[in-house]
Amino acid sequence: MKPACSQRPMAVHRPIPAAAGIGLRPLHHAWVIQQRPEAAWFEVHAENFMLHAPLREDLELIALHYPLSFHAVGLSLGSVNAPASDHLHQLRELVTRFEPQLVSDHLSWSRIADVHLPDLLPLPYTEEALHGVIRNVHRVQDVLKREILLENPSRYVTQAGTGLMSEADFLAEVVLRTGCGVLLDINNMYVSAVNRGTDPAGDLDEFLYALPLESFGEIHLAGHATVASKSGRPTRVDDHGSRVCDEVWRLFRSAVSVLGAVPTLIEWDTRIPSFEMLQQEAAIAQGMLTQIRRRGSTVAVAG
Repeated sequence: MKPACSQRPMAVHRPIPAAAGIGLRPLHHAWVIQQRPEAAWFEVHAENFMLHAPLREDLELIALHYPLSFHAVGLSLGSVNAPASDHLHQLRELVTRFEPQLVSDHLSWSRIADVHLPDLLPLPYTEEALHGVIRNVHRVQDVLKREILLENPSRYVTQAGTGLMSEADFLAEVVLRTGCGVLLDINNMYVSAVNRGTDPAGDLDEFLYALPLESFGEIHLAGHATVASKSGRPTRVDDHGSRVCDEVWRLFRSAVSVLGAVPTLIEWDTRIPSFEMLQQEAAIAQGMLTQIRRRGSTVAVAG
Protein backbone atom coordinates (compact mmCIF):
# COMPACT_ATOMS: atom_id res chain seq x y z
CA MET A 1 0.00 0.00 0.00
CA LYS A 2 1.30 3.44 -0.90
CA PRO A 3 1.72 6.06 1.82
CA ALA A 4 -1.32 8.30 2.15
CA CYS A 5 -0.84 11.83 0.85
CA SER A 6 -3.21 14.67 1.62
CA GLN A 7 -1.71 16.67 -1.22
CA ARG A 8 0.73 16.14 -4.05
CA PRO A 9 4.29 15.97 -2.66
CA MET A 10 6.88 18.22 -4.16
CA ALA A 11 9.82 16.44 -5.75
CA VAL A 12 13.21 17.44 -4.40
CA HIS A 13 15.94 18.16 -6.92
CA ARG A 14 18.80 15.82 -6.02
CA PRO A 15 22.11 15.76 -7.92
CA ILE A 16 23.14 12.41 -9.38
CA PRO A 17 26.43 11.16 -7.90
CA ALA A 18 29.24 9.62 -9.94
CA ALA A 19 28.06 6.25 -8.68
CA ALA A 20 26.19 3.16 -9.85
CA GLY A 21 22.43 3.60 -10.23
CA ILE A 22 19.59 1.31 -11.23
CA GLY A 23 17.10 1.45 -14.07
CA LEU A 24 13.76 1.53 -12.25
CA ARG A 25 10.84 -0.21 -13.96
CA PRO A 26 7.14 -0.12 -12.90
CA LEU A 27 7.39 -3.70 -11.62
CA HIS A 28 9.49 -2.45 -8.70
CA HIS A 29 7.73 0.83 -7.94
CA ALA A 30 5.61 -0.41 -5.06
CA TRP A 31 8.51 -2.26 -3.44
CA VAL A 32 10.79 0.78 -3.67
CA ILE A 33 8.10 3.07 -2.22
CA GLN A 34 7.41 0.70 0.68
CA GLN A 35 10.93 -0.48 1.49
CA ARG A 36 13.03 2.49 0.39
CA PRO A 37 16.02 0.24 -0.50
CA GLU A 38 19.59 1.39 -0.89
CA ALA A 39 20.22 2.88 -4.34
CA ALA A 40 22.45 5.78 -5.38
CA TRP A 41 19.98 6.97 -8.04
CA PHE A 42 17.31 5.77 -10.44
CA GLU A 43 16.77 6.22 -14.15
CA VAL A 44 13.26 5.91 -15.59
CA HIS A 45 11.86 5.82 -19.11
CA ALA A 46 10.22 9.21 -19.53
CA GLU A 47 7.44 7.93 -21.79
CA ASN A 48 6.10 5.71 -18.99
CA PHE A 49 5.03 8.82 -17.09
CA MET A 50 3.51 10.94 -19.83
CA LEU A 51 -0.25 11.22 -19.30
CA HIS A 52 -0.16 8.19 -16.96
CA ALA A 53 -1.51 9.33 -13.60
CA PRO A 54 -0.92 6.18 -11.47
CA LEU A 55 2.74 5.87 -12.50
CA ARG A 56 3.19 9.63 -12.11
CA GLU A 57 1.98 9.33 -8.52
CA ASP A 58 4.57 6.62 -7.92
CA LEU A 59 7.32 8.83 -9.31
CA GLU A 60 6.26 11.73 -7.11
CA LEU A 61 6.88 9.58 -4.05
CA ILE A 62 10.11 8.04 -5.33
CA ALA A 63 11.54 11.45 -6.25
CA LEU A 64 11.30 12.55 -2.61
CA HIS A 65 14.10 10.16 -1.67
CA TYR A 66 16.21 9.37 -4.76
CA PRO A 67 17.99 11.35 -7.51
CA LEU A 68 16.37 10.79 -10.90
CA SER A 69 17.52 10.61 -14.50
CA PHE A 70 15.06 10.56 -17.44
CA HIS A 71 15.82 8.33 -20.42
CA ALA A 72 13.56 8.98 -23.41
CA VAL A 73 12.98 6.64 -26.35
CA GLY A 74 10.53 8.59 -28.49
CA LEU A 75 12.21 11.77 -29.74
CA SER A 76 13.50 10.04 -32.91
CA LEU A 77 16.41 12.45 -33.20
CA GLY A 78 17.67 10.80 -36.40
CA SER A 79 14.43 11.29 -38.33
CA VAL A 80 14.12 13.65 -41.27
CA ASN A 81 11.18 15.22 -39.44
CA ALA A 82 11.61 17.32 -36.31
CA PRO A 83 10.61 15.68 -33.01
CA ALA A 84 6.85 15.44 -32.61
CA SER A 85 5.67 18.64 -30.95
CA ASP A 86 3.17 16.98 -28.59
CA HIS A 87 5.71 14.40 -27.45
CA LEU A 88 8.40 17.02 -26.89
CA HIS A 89 6.12 19.27 -24.90
CA GLN A 90 4.97 16.37 -22.72
CA LEU A 91 8.63 15.66 -22.02
CA ARG A 92 9.20 19.32 -21.18
CA GLU A 93 6.31 19.24 -18.69
CA LEU A 94 7.77 16.13 -17.06
CA VAL A 95 11.29 17.58 -16.90
CA THR A 96 9.99 20.87 -15.49
CA ARG A 97 8.06 19.02 -12.80
CA PHE A 98 10.82 16.67 -11.61
CA GLU A 99 14.00 18.56 -12.57
CA PRO A 100 16.14 15.45 -13.25
CA GLN A 101 19.83 16.19 -13.53
CA LEU A 102 20.22 14.02 -16.65
CA VAL A 103 17.92 13.70 -19.67
CA SER A 104 18.86 11.44 -22.56
CA ASP A 105 17.69 9.81 -25.77
CA HIS A 106 19.30 7.82 -28.59
CA LEU A 107 21.29 8.55 -31.73
CA SER A 108 18.65 6.71 -33.74
CA TRP A 109 15.30 7.12 -35.47
CA SER A 110 11.89 5.51 -34.95
CA ARG A 111 9.42 7.75 -36.77
CA ILE A 112 8.47 8.52 -40.37
CA ALA A 113 6.00 11.42 -40.48
CA ASP A 114 3.20 10.24 -38.16
CA VAL A 115 4.19 6.56 -38.26
CA HIS A 116 6.00 5.38 -35.12
CA LEU A 117 8.09 2.22 -35.31
CA PRO A 118 8.61 -0.06 -32.27
CA ASP A 119 12.40 0.01 -32.41
CA LEU A 120 15.41 2.31 -32.20
CA LEU A 121 16.90 2.14 -35.67
CA PRO A 122 20.46 3.24 -36.52
CA LEU A 123 20.97 5.95 -39.12
CA PRO A 124 23.58 6.29 -41.86
CA TYR A 125 26.45 8.46 -40.71
CA THR A 126 26.30 10.89 -43.64
CA GLU A 127 26.50 14.68 -43.82
CA GLU A 128 22.77 14.81 -44.58
CA ALA A 129 21.92 12.74 -41.52
CA LEU A 130 24.32 14.82 -39.43
CA HIS A 131 22.54 18.06 -40.30
CA GLY A 132 19.18 16.51 -39.39
CA VAL A 133 20.40 15.28 -36.01
CA ILE A 134 21.99 18.64 -35.20
CA ARG A 135 18.74 20.45 -36.08
CA ASN A 136 16.69 18.05 -33.94
CA VAL A 137 19.02 18.19 -30.95
CA HIS A 138 18.97 21.99 -31.06
CA ARG A 139 15.16 21.88 -31.16
CA VAL A 140 14.93 19.56 -28.14
CA GLN A 141 17.44 21.54 -26.10
CA ASP A 142 15.73 24.82 -26.92
CA VAL A 143 12.39 23.46 -25.70
CA LEU A 144 13.76 21.69 -22.62
CA LYS A 145 16.13 24.57 -21.85
CA ARG A 146 18.93 22.17 -21.01
CA GLU A 147 21.55 20.01 -22.66
CA ILE A 148 20.69 16.37 -23.30
CA LEU A 149 22.81 13.23 -23.62
CA LEU A 150 22.86 11.08 -26.77
CA GLU A 151 23.28 7.31 -26.50
CA ASN A 152 25.11 5.20 -29.08
CA PRO A 153 22.65 2.57 -30.40
CA SER A 154 23.16 -1.13 -31.03
CA ARG A 155 23.93 -1.90 -34.66
CA TYR A 156 23.66 -5.23 -36.44
CA VAL A 157 25.17 -4.62 -39.88
CA THR A 158 28.07 -2.65 -41.29
CA GLN A 159 27.26 0.53 -43.21
CA ALA A 160 28.05 0.42 -46.92
CA GLY A 161 28.72 3.32 -49.25
CA THR A 162 31.05 6.24 -49.70
CA GLY A 163 31.28 9.45 -47.71
CA LEU A 164 30.33 7.81 -44.43
CA MET A 165 31.70 8.92 -41.07
CA SER A 166 32.53 6.62 -38.22
CA GLU A 167 30.04 6.58 -35.36
CA ALA A 168 32.56 8.26 -33.08
CA ASP A 169 33.30 11.08 -35.55
CA PHE A 170 29.60 11.57 -36.28
CA LEU A 171 28.74 11.85 -32.61
CA ALA A 172 31.72 14.13 -32.01
CA GLU A 173 30.38 16.54 -34.64
CA VAL A 174 26.95 16.54 -33.00
CA VAL A 175 28.52 17.29 -29.62
CA LEU A 176 30.67 20.07 -31.09
CA ARG A 177 27.79 21.78 -32.89
CA THR A 178 25.06 21.43 -30.27
CA GLY A 179 26.81 21.30 -26.90
CA CYS A 180 25.00 18.07 -26.01
CA GLY A 181 26.67 15.30 -24.01
CA VAL A 182 27.17 11.57 -24.50
CA LEU A 183 25.58 8.59 -22.83
CA LEU A 184 28.08 5.80 -23.51
CA ASP A 185 26.30 2.47 -23.64
CA ILE A 186 29.08 -0.10 -23.18
CA ASN A 187 26.82 -3.07 -23.93
CA ASN A 188 25.60 -1.47 -27.18
CA MET A 189 29.19 -0.86 -28.20
CA TYR A 190 30.11 -4.48 -27.54
CA VAL A 191 27.02 -5.86 -29.33
CA SER A 192 27.66 -3.63 -32.35
CA ALA A 193 31.33 -4.56 -32.57
CA VAL A 194 30.76 -8.32 -32.36
CA ASN A 195 27.90 -8.24 -34.88
CA ARG A 196 29.95 -6.18 -37.35
CA GLY A 197 33.20 -8.05 -36.80
CA THR A 198 35.19 -5.16 -35.31
CA ASP A 199 37.26 -5.02 -32.13
CA PRO A 200 35.20 -3.75 -29.16
CA ALA A 201 38.26 -2.41 -27.36
CA GLY A 202 39.36 -0.61 -30.51
CA ASP A 203 35.90 0.91 -30.96
CA LEU A 204 35.97 2.14 -27.36
CA ASP A 205 39.40 3.70 -27.86
CA GLU A 206 38.08 5.48 -30.97
CA PHE A 207 35.20 6.98 -28.94
CA LEU A 208 37.49 8.11 -26.14
CA TYR A 209 39.89 9.69 -28.63
CA ALA A 210 37.29 11.40 -30.87
CA LEU A 211 35.05 12.87 -28.18
CA PRO A 212 35.89 15.36 -25.44
CA LEU A 213 36.18 13.39 -22.21
CA GLU A 214 34.05 15.95 -20.39
CA SER A 215 31.16 15.24 -22.79
CA PHE A 216 30.60 11.76 -21.31
CA GLY A 217 27.84 12.36 -18.79
CA GLU A 218 26.61 8.83 -18.16
CA ILE A 219 27.39 5.16 -18.84
CA HIS A 220 24.91 2.32 -19.39
CA LEU A 221 25.61 -1.34 -18.63
CA ALA A 222 23.28 -4.20 -19.53
CA GLY A 223 23.09 -7.80 -20.66
CA HIS A 224 22.28 -9.14 -24.11
CA ALA A 225 21.21 -12.37 -25.80
CA THR A 226 22.96 -14.49 -28.42
CA VAL A 227 20.75 -15.97 -31.14
CA ALA A 228 21.40 -17.85 -34.38
CA SER A 229 20.72 -15.86 -37.54
CA LYS A 230 19.33 -17.45 -40.74
CA SER A 231 22.90 -17.98 -41.91
CA GLY A 232 23.67 -19.83 -38.69
CA ARG A 233 26.05 -17.11 -37.54
CA PRO A 234 25.49 -16.05 -33.91
CA THR A 235 24.02 -12.58 -33.52
CA ARG A 236 24.09 -10.52 -30.35
CA VAL A 237 20.71 -8.98 -29.52
CA ASP A 238 20.49 -6.00 -27.21
CA ASP A 239 17.55 -7.21 -25.09
CA HIS A 240 18.64 -5.97 -21.63
CA GLY A 241 17.47 -9.25 -20.18
CA SER A 242 20.44 -10.74 -18.32
CA ARG A 243 23.49 -9.96 -16.23
CA VAL A 244 26.31 -7.88 -17.64
CA CYS A 245 28.78 -10.23 -19.37
CA ASP A 246 32.49 -10.39 -18.51
CA GLU A 247 33.55 -8.76 -21.79
CA VAL A 248 31.34 -5.72 -21.11
CA TRP A 249 32.67 -5.44 -17.57
CA ARG A 250 36.22 -5.36 -18.98
CA LEU A 251 35.27 -2.60 -21.41
CA PHE A 252 33.65 -0.66 -18.58
CA ARG A 253 36.80 -0.90 -16.49
CA SER A 254 38.83 0.37 -19.44
CA ALA A 255 36.41 3.25 -20.03
CA VAL A 256 36.39 4.53 -16.45
CA SER A 257 40.15 4.16 -16.20
CA VAL A 258 40.22 6.99 -18.76
CA LEU A 259 37.05 8.90 -17.88
CA GLY A 260 37.19 8.54 -14.12
CA ALA A 261 34.04 7.90 -12.11
CA VAL A 262 30.92 8.66 -14.16
CA PRO A 263 27.25 8.10 -13.23
CA THR A 264 26.73 4.48 -14.31
CA LEU A 265 23.42 2.70 -14.79
CA ILE A 266 22.43 -0.95 -14.64
CA GLU A 267 19.69 -1.45 -17.27
CA TRP A 268 17.39 -4.48 -17.21
CA ASP A 269 14.23 -4.23 -19.34
CA THR A 270 13.16 -7.81 -20.18
CA ARG A 271 12.90 -10.84 -17.92
CA ILE A 272 13.20 -8.36 -15.07
CA PRO A 273 14.70 -9.97 -11.95
CA SER A 274 14.32 -9.18 -8.28
CA PHE A 275 15.42 -5.76 -7.11
CA GLU A 276 18.12 -7.47 -5.04
CA MET A 277 19.74 -8.82 -8.22
CA LEU A 278 19.81 -5.31 -9.69
CA GLN A 279 21.50 -4.15 -6.51
CA GLN A 280 24.09 -6.90 -6.91
CA GLU A 281 24.94 -5.76 -10.43
CA ALA A 282 25.10 -2.15 -9.29
CA ALA A 283 27.46 -3.19 -6.48
CA ILE A 284 29.90 -4.68 -9.03
CA ALA A 285 29.89 -1.44 -11.01
CA GLN A 286 30.26 0.57 -7.81
CA GLY A 287 33.26 -1.49 -6.80
CA MET A 288 35.02 -0.62 -10.06
CA LEU A 289 34.12 3.06 -9.73
CA THR A 290 35.45 3.11 -6.18
CA GLN A 291 38.72 1.53 -7.30
CA ILE A 292 39.12 4.17 -10.00
CA ARG A 293 38.39 6.97 -7.53
CA ARG A 294 40.92 5.60 -5.04
CA ARG A 295 43.52 5.18 -7.75
CA GLY A 296 42.99 8.79 -8.80
CA SER A 297 43.38 9.97 -5.21
CA THR A 298 46.61 8.00 -4.85
CA VAL A 299 48.04 9.51 -8.04
CA ALA A 300 47.05 13.01 -6.89
CA VAL A 301 48.76 12.53 -3.51
CA ALA A 302 51.86 11.03 -5.14
CA GLY A 303 52.04 13.99 -7.54
